[in-house]
Parts: sequence; C-alpha cells; structure tokens
Amino acid sequence: MFPDAKVELDFENDFQLLIAVLMSAQTTDKQVNRVNKNFFQHLKKPKDWVKLWVKKIEKMINSIWFFRMKAKNIFNTSKILSNKELENFNTISELIELPWVWIKTAKVFLSVARWWQYLAVDTHVHRVLNRFWIVNTNSPQKTDKEVERIFTKEDLWILHHGLIFFGRYHCLARKPKCEECPLQKNCNFFNIDNKNKK
Repeated sequence: MFPDAKVELDFENDFQLLIAVLMSAQTTDKQVNRVNKNFFQHLKKPKDWVKLWVKKIEKMINSIWFFRMKAKNIFNTSKILSNKELENFNTISELIELPWVWIKTAKVFLSVARWWQYLAVDTHVHRVLNRFWIVNTNSPQKTDKEVERIFTKEDLWILHHGLIFFGRYHCLARKPKCEECPLQKNCNFFNIDNKNKK
C-alpha cells in the first residue's frame, strides 16, 4: 500500500533532521515543516542555533506543542553539538544523552540518517501492531520491546515507514478505513468489530 514510504519531515542535513524529529513530538510532521520552512534556510549548523538563544527559538517555534520545553532542549542540544560532531553519535545510547532525545527519537534519526535497521514505535505503529494482535501491549514503550523480540533485524527498516504510513493514513485511530482495507482477513480488530455489530 505504501511502497515508497519515507520520512515526511523536511531537512537538508543530519543536524536539521535531528532538530525536526525533536520538534515533531506531539506535533504533526506537516506543522513542523511549516515552522521549519523559513528558518531552516538560514540555520544549517548547531552554532547557528546557539546564537539565537532560547527566547528567539521559542518565538520561531511557538505554534507547536511544548514549544518552550522544546526550545530549551533544542538550544542545549545545539550547544553540545557545536563542540561535538553529530557524526560521532552513532548509537541509541549516545544519542539519548542529548536533551529531549528519547529512544524513539534516536531510532528515527538512525533509521533515516544512517539507514540502520530500526523500527521507531510511535502511536501509529503501536496501534496497528495491537490491532493485528502482533503484540498485546498498553504503551508504545512496551510495544518497542516486543518489536525487537518478534521481528528480525532485517525487517525493521522497511517496516518502519510502512507501518507509520499505514497507521497515519489508513488504520486511523478514530475512523479506520476497515471497509476498504486489503488486510481485513488478517485483522482481529476488524473481525471482532464485525462480530459485535452482528
């Protein structure tokens, strides 16, 4: 269904990708791209962001959720990366040392920037895998642990964007497009819902 699925965040280099992923928590990629459209043209490197200071960053991203907290952490991350090369951050454990970088953020970054075999579990991936009963978990964090146990490493990269797109545009949280879904027969969510209607 989504053979060409890829990250929908706009960026020109790895640093901008990391900042965009940081900004996307609890915010749509479209909104992040809208915010980044103007100042990503001028802000290419960590030192560019450090010059802005926190208050200026706040003003530039104030249309996204948690903009004050994000501005502070973007500034602190930029400060660290102005002295250390982002190229040297190649593992999850290294990346999560940066402010506001969680396991999901690190996996998204490594999957896109380094083409590493990771499946970043967001709310969409968590929902889809539970609806298909591939996992039976009550949080993305628990789903993330199950994913590493269930899938082979070679499958993770290709599943990453495909599952996100499937959850984002087809298997929606409130009104999933079940009637037109080619995976009906394999979907426990669809089968149970149909039984209840009868």
